[in-house]
Amino acid sequence: MIAIYTEVARGKAWLERYRGQRPILATVLGFTATGLIPGISAAGATPQARRYTAIADAEFLVNGVAKNPVYPLPPLTVGASPVYISRAVVENLSLPVYLFNAGLLHPPSVPYIDLNGRAAHCVSTGAAMPLDIVTALYQQGLKWGEKLAIEAGGGYIIIGECVVGGTTTALSLLTALGIEARGKVNSSHPRCNHEQKWSIVQEGLSKLQNTAPFSIIAAIGDPMQIVAAGMAIKASERAGVLLAGGTQMLAVYALMGAIEPKFNRDSVVVGTTSWVARDPSGDTVGLAEAIGEVPLLATGLNFSRSSYQVLRVYEEGFVKEGVGAGGCAIAASLYKNWTNTDLVGAIELLLARSE
Repeated sequence: MIAIYTEVARGKAWLERYRGQRPILATVLGFTATGLIPGISAAGATPQARRYTAIADAEFLVNGVAKNPVYPLPPLTVGASPVYISRAVVENLSLPVYLFNAGLLHPPSVPYIDLNGRAAHCVSTGAAMPLDIVTALYQQGLKWGEKLAIEAGGGYIIIGECVVGGTTTALSLLTALGIEARGKVNSSHPRCNHEQKWSIVQEGLSKLQNTAPFSIIAAIGDPMQIVAAGMAIKASERAGVLLAGGTQMLAVYALMGAIEPKFNRDSVVVGTTSWVARDPSGDTVGLAEAIGEVPLLATGLNFSRSSYQVLRVYEEGFVKEGVGAGGCAIAASLYKNWTNTDLVGAIELLLARSE
């Protein structure tokens, strides 16, 4: 149920070290106005809906199915939100969940930790966030990375994210760090909108004046990236870290290396879904190899035999990943040895209760 695509020996060692342990889930929420560009993302059918995607996902992740949610999950163009995957695992494995507001337009409706960040301007502006905000968010990431590592007690932390438009900010970050990422990133569309992303990124990069890591984030990044990097760097000193996501978490891993080249790489892996790892319209494995020294894992979760069409469309390339879905699925197999039948069954029960 868990495949290792790059750095196989280190990936195997990490899995063996944390097999049978229940992790902590830390989900970093952020917003970038890049996500409001028409057609840029399918994580919300309209730009207006995408303003609320992160806080709706956060509410569902914590509360599960509720009769009158404050922020209902926004309708997607096709498919069901990946938060159904994450919530099914959280609920059945009783995972501790921490939500971090790194920079949103609206505060979440469920308990969260406010990092005093701010939503980012569009990548194309070349002025996403003030540098002092980026620096403060990094310090918050370090602080909470240490706290979570202590709580994990030698176990591991899943660091997930929810940032609509985040694969575009990931492309901009990777490119600014000197990594050839054009044509390799993923998206929530069945075929990645590479040219649209590249056009936006090029506009932002043309205004980039300083290539120091914090300055890059301030110019063309998003608030989740710097928090997750700081959190993972610090947590890796005494605990395992599973960066739960595809393109976005590969970008975070690259950022970690740019900030702190000597971080504890043996403690950190990137974990996603097979829909991302094998996405024919991107090159996730090639991107991981271009970054270097990153163990890329993926859950074997497969919806081809699901009774729900909104899940079966994942096999056609829709949605793919988000809200730590791949990492949570990996954790279910690692902690409870769940099979595909176990995972799909738990997710379908959650969908049935939502009807």
